[in-house]
Amino acid sequence: MAIKMNNKAVMFLSIVLMLSLLLSISMADTRLLGEDIKAKTPSCDAVLGVQTGDTCFEFAQYGNMTARAFSALNPNLNCNDLFV
Repeated sequence: MAIKMNNKAVMFLSIVLMLSLLLSISMADTRLLGEDIKAKTPSCDAVLGVQTGDTCFEFAQYGNMTARAFSALNPNLNCNDLFV
């Protein structure tokens, strides 16, 4: 028993199958690479005061993070002009 389909139905099903395949591949890549999808909330256990000559890079190193991660956690901080 053959089912007759028009071109629009075939195109729609093809697109749905293609999107399903891409979604499956994307999910598999994420699991294989070990990327954590859940956002991690950093915790602070110390408050540091800025002294003359300190840099954002030094504070990032102290917190064991990259300069980019430090800047993302401190968006209102101007690393070119730290307030002492």
